[in-house]
Amino acid sequence: MQPTIGIDLGTTNSVVAVVENGTPRVIKNPETGEAVLPSVVGLDPTGNMLVGQPALNQAALFPESTIRSVKRKMGEHVQLTLGEKQLSPPEVSAVILGRLRQWAEQDLGCEVNRAVITVPAYFDDGQREATRHAGELAGLDVLRIVNEPTAAALVYDSQSHDPHKVLVYDLGGGTFDVSIVAIESGVVE
Repeated sequence: MQPTIGIDLGTTNSVVAVVENGTPRVIKNPETGEAVLPSVVGLDPTGNMLVGQPALNQAALFPESTIRSVKRKMGEHVQLTLGEKQLSPPEVSAVILGRLRQWAEQDLGCEVNRAVITVPAYFDDGQREATRHAGELAGLDVLRIVNEPTAAALVYDSQSHDPHKVLVYDLGGGTFDVSIVAIESGVVE
């Protein structure tokens, strides 16, 4: 069976994981061993695409050739400047998602084209659709868009069948969210 990856497309950093034998595992950058990918896309002076840490490293010297915090623009009908190029927020996010997909394929040793992507609980339909579109542009079949607090609660207490409530703090690069999540009979609300 082909694996499904989970991606947290963050404002500051992004991460990819897979569930193996009922246990989630973060997939690391196969080259550096880093567990997170800075959510930054850039062009180097010769026009080569940079993703993650290399893009972040050049951001101070070449801000006109670097895009950061694209998640804040998801759902807006804007064009972002990257050197001479004009890209939509989903197109920029697709570059980040594509890199995470590459990490997963190298780690798992197979093609990966199915994903679940998390978004802030406050994302509206337009922002969720833009996130789904970014995944599709990255070659992913986005099976679900899941609220970040829901995803955190599922990982925190995936085996319990007793009804209870969990207070989830999400201290992200762009937001600080607090959610009260009710878990009962495998349903998280």
